[in-house]
Amino acid sequence: MRSYDLAELLLTELHRADSPHQAAPLNRRLYHTLRATILAGYLTAGTQLPSTRDLARDLDLSRNTVMSAINQLVAEGYLTAQQGSGTYVSDTLPDQRPLTPASASRARQARDAEANPRDLSQRGCLLTRDSGAEQFEVQPFAPGALEFTEFPIQLWQKLQAKYWRGLDRDLLDYGQQGGYMPLRAAIAQYLTLSRSVRVEPEQVLITSGTQQAIDLTARLLTDHGDEAWVENPCYWGARRALEAGGLRLRPIAVDAEGIAPSDSDWQSNPRLIYVTPSHQYPLGHVMSLQRRRALLKFAASRRCWIFEDDYDSEFRYTGRPFASLQGLDEHAQVLYSGTFSKVMYPGIRLGYLVVPRDLLPAFNTGLYDIYRPGQLMLQAALTDFINEGHLNTLIRRLRVAYRARRDELARRIQQCLGDRVRISGQESGLHLCLVFNPECAGVDDPHAARPPEGAHPTLGRPGGGVDDTAIADAATAHGMSVRPLSRYYIGEPQQRGLILGYAYVPTERVAPWAKKLCELIRRQLA
Repeated sequence: MRSYDLAELLLTELHRADSPHQAAPLNRRLYHTLRATILAGYLTAGTQLPSTRDLARDLDLSRNTVMSAINQLVAEGYLTAQQGSGTYVSDTLPDQRPLTPASASRARQARDAEANPRDLSQRGCLLTRDSGAEQFEVQPFAPGALEFTEFPIQLWQKLQAKYWRGLDRDLLDYGQQGGYMPLRAAIAQYLTLSRSVRVEPEQVLITSGTQQAIDLTARLLTDHGDEAWVENPCYWGARRALEAGGLRLRPIAVDAEGIAPSDSDWQSNPRLIYVTPSHQYPLGHVMSLQRRRALLKFAASRRCWIFEDDYDSEFRYTGRPFASLQGLDEHAQVLYSGTFSKVMYPGIRLGYLVVPRDLLPAFNTGLYDIYRPGQLMLQAALTDFINEGHLNTLIRRLRVAYRARRDELARRIQQCLGDRVRISGQESGLHLCLVFNPECAGVDDPHAARPPEGAHPTLGRPGGGVDDTAIADAATAHGMSVRPLSRYYIGEPQQRGLILGYAYVPTERVAPWAKKLCELIRRQLA
């Protein structure tokens, strides 16, 4: 597409009065506009973009603004930058999301009309039913969404280009025996130092992320009908993967110390226990040392497996972190999983699974035979990124940036909403959980029903009449992507609230977006 043709198309979209991104900085508006143009098919796979200099001239924008938008699209996988050649639309795009609240509504209606398609198996229906993976546009406060200002894109391109220039044809093959061994060694050293994981390089298997690690573990260590413990509320991806594998899920309550099994829970016989001890998703609590030891003792006595999902342990802002659950394990009952999606970028699709030694032959075989892993070029570049110290440098920078965003968001919410909400999960991670105080539902209505005397302020009256799903839908219509807490519960939600990601919103933009969200919540609670 010629530069002036593309510029004319982009200018029309950039200045639409009804755009949900109209209040965003220019680089963010250009990013969203370019992304929408790609997803809509106006820029097809392989299309070369004009140079940033030409595009900046035709759009009457600074070159830095254009480069910022282009670099983020490269990091997310929508564009591919080829050194000395130019920038092209990628052949394979990341997961496509509806571009507007209206398109999200149309997608929901289509799913409702085809709730039970005839071609899906019972397992397929379990996997897709009422899924927490409802696709929506990445907007301010989207949990899991990242903003890539701090990511060293040029350095990353340089590291990858080195392996393409000195092409080792072995790196074009499948990844056998657990992945690229130098990367496994680098990860083992990193985990030993940062998370007190007891690991040798051979125990590290390179995966495409935590989701694949959960699926592989369930396939190899459980049978149809086995019982699995999951936290309640729980990460929807783990829940769906385990359900689709034919496991009977036993939801275990969560309190301020993490997973909190009841007396009857302790009497059960699970085959697998899935936990997020470093930063429980979605409530954000950290599992206490006492609970960790009790869980390990139970697993050893029942000879069951623990799957430790350590998904964003890099981002701890308060106090010293506990050692990993795996690092405390004396009986080799814990499988430890992590990912580079939150530290690097989601599209990298590289993670790791630390496996007990006696399980290595089976897991190496299963990983290769079921998934045919690859991406050895990417694994080689990531090895250099870690060994040269760039990963630790990036983590330090991100902690500073994300702490500032977290502090600003929490402060604005507390100022605006006061005791209407309780904020949990501030110690670490990339999101906050706002739990609605049921006593404040209908707070402006003197005739609103109150919870019974003596009831727990957040647990005694589940939900308190607050419709967090309606609030989340209203936020989406106003250009914000938040998730309702109730969607993460198995059975009756014990609390209602909102999950707010803060990694995506630059610190200087937190205040206006927080004000907009708080005003919406106040109207909904009135």
